[in-house]
Amino acid sequence: MTENTPDTVAVGIDIGGTGIKGAIVDVTTGELLTDRKKFATPEGGKPDDIAKTVTDLMESLGDVPASATVGICFPAVVRHGVTMSAANVSKKWIGFEAEKLFEKTLGRDITFVNDADAAGFAEVRYGAAKGKSGLIILTTLGTGIGTALIYNGVLTPNAELGHLEIGGVDYETKAAYSAKEREDLSWKKWAERLQVYYERLEALFSPDGFIVGGGVSKHHDEFLPLLKLSTPIVPATLRNNAGILGAASLSTMRTTFLE
Repeated sequence: MTENTPDTVAVGIDIGGTGIKGAIVDVTTGELLTDRKKFATPEGGKPDDIAKTVTDLMESLGDVPASATVGICFPAVVRHGVTMSAANVSKKWIGFEAEKLFEKTLGRDITFVNDADAAGFAEVRYGAAKGKSGLIILTTLGTGIGTALIYNGVLTPNAELGHLEIGGVDYETKAAYSAKEREDLSWKKWAERLQVYYERLEALFSPDGFIVGGGVSKHHDEFLPLLKLSTPIVPATLRNNAGILGAASLSTMRTTFLE
């Protein structure tokens, strides 16, 4: 590990429905100071099983400085450390004191946030939205649609805009990347659905920019040029490291919206 002052080093852990990733991070530069480690999410995604896997991941990172803060992001609405929903993990997480579980298991204080919020914050600090002012909306297109709202660099947590009702349905069931795969849609047909979704976001929020994340963002040339929007829309740049970087960075801040 390179030399760093204690307040620049943090651990970021990104919990997903299929994998749990983590690394030690220099939050000043956004550099990973260790290799990114990845463990499979335990089958069923129950709290104690995931907590055990996170502990194993922490141990795999080697010598974590005692002064390093720890940020964990998770696919749920997070309110004061409590998971209020659960996406692709056990329903036992709903209404669960998640932050307390991880603090007890890891034996240290942590910061616990929504995964899309972490990714969005990382893109503002290190990625596609760095230096941008105004309202930026990050969308992650995967199994569902995750979203983050950031205004002049300040995160508004738990924006669940993937669940907007359009045409009488929860629209992530129509426009998430999983819908493209499930229905074997062409890029053009999928882009038509995305057009409807992003037009609705424009009508509601008049944003200054969209950032598109999720694994499919590496294929952005296939679908972003098909969208006709008044708002600039660009692919995310941090990809699989976004959750790690955002969670680590937020853990060093302890700003009021996380308390």
